[in-house]
Amino acid sequence: MDNAARSPSYAQALERLRRVGLRPTRQRLALVKLLFEQGDRHITAEQLHEEAQGAGVRISFANVYNSLHQFTEVGLLREGVVEPDHSYFDTNTTDHHHFCYEDDGRLMDIAGDRVEVARLPTPPAGTTLRRVDVTLRVAGHSNLKDSKLLTNTRHPRHIFDKTSDRDRRKDDK
Repeated sequence: MDNAARSPSYAQALERLRRVGLRPTRQRLALVKLLFEQGDRHITAEQLHEEAQGAGVRISFANVYNSLHQFTEVGLLREGVVEPDHSYFDTNTTDHHHFCYEDDGRLMDIAGDRVEVARLPTPPAGTTLRRVDVTLRVAGHSNLKDSKLLTNTRHPRHIFDKTSDRDRRKDDK
């Protein structure tokens, strides 16, 4: 399946913002454009903030972070966790899973029908299982030539460091 069939286009994302009552502010529109015009991708709040700054968008990190969570709440993105305190946002909201290449920080999509999960425990009383996310952690570097069913995204090496984002930002001051 190609990226256009999986990810909402810029126009679809804009329409979804309007439908769910999120005002299409200049900053949200700029973020939506950065997120969706490149096809499926995995991105951290830090990466998107850097991209926005590089594109001349005046926006605070807090606004990027809050917007990503708002976009997730309305179904434009899925949030995933690679390590504690290190989440990424995925523009591919279809049923899929991930390879996580720990040596070079890449995430690669795996089509949902390529993973079978059997014998799940019964969810706790009063809850409903919404979805199952499988992340297969692999050692070694990703081989882009062999990634037929996958989408690649390189995360900065620090995503696997044990230093939290909050500690890193404090050290940058």
